Amino acid sequence: MTTTHPARSTPVTTIHTSTAPFSGPVRPGRSTLTPLDSSEIRLTGGYWAEKQRLNADVVLRHCEDWMERIGWTGNFDRAASHQAGWVHAGIEFVDSEVYKLLEGMAWELGRSHDADLSSRYDQLVYRVASAQDDDGYLHTSFGRPWQPARYSNLEWGHELYSFGHLLQAAVAAERTGIESALVDVARRLADHLWVEFGPDGRVAVCGHPEIEVALVEFGRALDEPRYVELARLFVERRGRGLLAPIEYGQEYFQDDVPVREAEVLRGHAVRALYLAAGALDVAVETGDDELADAVRRQWEATVARRTYVTGGMGSHHQDEAYGADFELPPDRAYSETCAGIASNMLSWRLLLQDGDPRYADLIERTLFNNVMASPREDGRAFFYTNTLHQRTDGVAPDEDELNARALSSLRAPWFEVSCCPTNVARTLASVESTFATKTPAGLQVHQYGEFDVDTTLSDGTPIALSVRSDYPYDGAVRITWRDDTRREVDLDLRIPSWAGSARIEAPGQTPSVRDGRSTTVRGRFAAGDVVTVDLPMQARWSLPDPRIDAVRGQVAVQRGPLVLALESTDLPDGDVNDVVVDTSVEPVTTERGATVEVSRLAAATADWPYGEPGDATGPLGAVTLVPYATWANRGPSTMRVWLPVARVEG
Repeated sequence: MTTTHPARSTPVTTIHTSTAPFSGPVRPGRSTLTPLDSSEIRLTGGYWAEKQRLNADVVLRHCEDWMERIGWTGNFDRAASHQAGWVHAGIEFVDSEVYKLLEGMAWELGRSHDADLSSRYDQLVYRVASAQDDDGYLHTSFGRPWQPARYSNLEWGHELYSFGHLLQAAVAAERTGIESALVDVARRLADHLWVEFGPDGRVAVCGHPEIEVALVEFGRALDEPRYVELARLFVERRGRGLLAPIEYGQEYFQDDVPVREAEVLRGHAVRALYLAAGALDVAVETGDDELADAVRRQWEATVARRTYVTGGMGSHHQDEAYGADFELPPDRAYSETCAGIASNMLSWRLLLQDGDPRYADLIERTLFNNVMASPREDGRAFFYTNTLHQRTDGVAPDEDELNARALSSLRAPWFEVSCCPTNVARTLASVESTFATKTPAGLQVHQYGEFDVDTTLSDGTPIALSVRSDYPYDGAVRITWRDDTRREVDLDLRIPSWAGSARIEAPGQTPSVRDGRSTTVRGRFAAGDVVTVDLPMQARWSLPDPRIDAVRGQVAVQRGPLVLALESTDLPDGDVNDVVVDTSVEPVTTERGATVEVSRLAAATADWPYGEPGDATGPLGAVTLVPYATWANRGPSTMRVWLPVARVEG
């Protein structure tokens, strides 16, 4: 195999103009539910429109500026030059951050044209395209005489991982209909991969899955079955011991057991979730029901035994990995932001296939409590990991310096490994794509907020409605039809599992909730008809499975979809580590959180920390709990989600 290629002497100038219909990040060839595209659903206000606007105005530019400043974007300029011996900026896979930024930019441009953003996007695409080699290979860390040879470090080099993010950026350009050379760049790269790793190429896999899910979606977008087949080959090769052994074991790479034989997600959490999403995509496109069932089985086992109350996944810092069943320590939660995003990628694909509202429940929980815990309120700093118990006050990071990914105790502006900020950016740019779907029978609403839907069913029936609410803080949801449906249609509404029940009112009927999960309102709707959903938002105790040793004897508080947390900022003095809660007094719901009655344990005076349990010294009274995702926005603090229950005498 050829290992080096000179950079192109001239950049790619072909501008690809999409002729495909608009679509979102996922468009399966067959599914129970059909996703809506960016022309069919649009945020109009409320929580998510505010976050998406912040992303467009601040987060995208923040990511762009940081990568320009520290030379990650400049790697493409140096790769396109004919200079020898230049020094690569950043770790091996920083190309992928540029690609995720391009993906986020494309989704934003597909929603609303912004001349400045469009110009920045075009310039960035030009710089990337200029670095592509003649045979389609495109990576700034490998393949030049003074660099490691191509594909010489598949365990840790992340070449195929980076390529996957380029392909997903190209999918965004194709699906939003913007003119971009990136699609042709990606096509040439995918063709190169077919030669290198296809049926007649080397039998290998990448140490970090991502290429699988990207190849399938790129194949869908361009109607190219070779790309889907290559993804299938990568999935089938996984678990065959093709990667070199490492100290964490082959399960770190998911290279210990073939995908279709695994019972639970294991190893590095982001890797496992990206692989599962790609495996499901392969199963869908090839009709492999056995593989699809394996992914479902893994999702169910992982959610039941290896998922935090916030939806976060991954309980090991050393290898960013899942722990054993019920190994979910709150103070050692890794719960990486990227793992939350990857979890939702998998859940969304499962939801499209099965229509089961359990998947939408996990998407909601993970979005509000894990993913949205990452960005600071100003959009200029991020959590990489998401602990559920901060024992010591965080240390404010230097706003002008790189930070170690797992060591930042407050949100940091950028990391040496900065996968999470760009992942947040591309997620927020397309977040509404998971809010609703359609079938020939009607529309399904999976998430609540403020958005408009304008679509047509397969027979041409128009669906035009507006969803309005102050969700996630208020459970009152109002759905107003803006056009006559001309025939009877179904409006399916998810009832979140945390709600248990809901009050639903519709013209001329009293819908009932099925299995505490969803309800269908059926009718011929006229413009002005209103359907209302009232979800109970009272704060409530949440008890852990007793097999989760780390939080046995503790409780959490949830309010609607939000997991709440106690911050030392809201205590009269001291930190959160010696606080106990009185569960005989129900939590009191506040505008955006709750209050609970707490006391402090007596300070230990013995010289040995074991013996009789200590007593509470006296009540601190009612203290405020805030949404977990908002913690650490008021400066350094201690924090905990799980509260020890005060000992009851007698």
